[in-house]
Amino acid sequence: MEEDFTFAIIKPNAVRNKHTGPILARINEAGFNIAAMKMLSMSRLQAEAFYDVHRGKPFFDGLVEFMSSGPVVVMILKAENAVEEFRKLIGNTDPAKAEEGTIRRLFAASLQMNAIHGSDSPENARKEAGFFFSGFERFWS
Repeated sequence: MEEDFTFAIIKPNAVRNKHTGPILARINEAGFNIAAMKMLSMSRLQAEAFYDVHRGKPFFDGLVEFMSSGPVVVMILKAENAVEEFRKLIGNTDPAKAEEGTIRRLFAASLQMNAIHGSDSPENARKEAGFFFSGFERFWS
């Protein structure tokens, strides 16, 4: 089967708590290839645009505030069944409900500060990767 890709963000709390290295190690150990990666800080406007799908929901303002509170690491990851396999690796959005050994169970502080984002579909992976990576930076065919 041909490799496909997913998009991920190591969130501000995980970067702040020096979990970037251990999270990247788990991603590599799980067989993902990091095709593109960079660290950046989102402005409030960028966070609002990225999470626009959640605008109007009760958690939107807090999410935007959190995601613009410090540096994040954005990545394009390649593997077979990348979206599905990465969702298994990171675990449930609520770290209390995440399976043992998943990234969120190990590194998340709360439901909102859950350490990492992973795309929920191939379509969203393409859209989300396109938000952060220009055409020259994208490493998929």
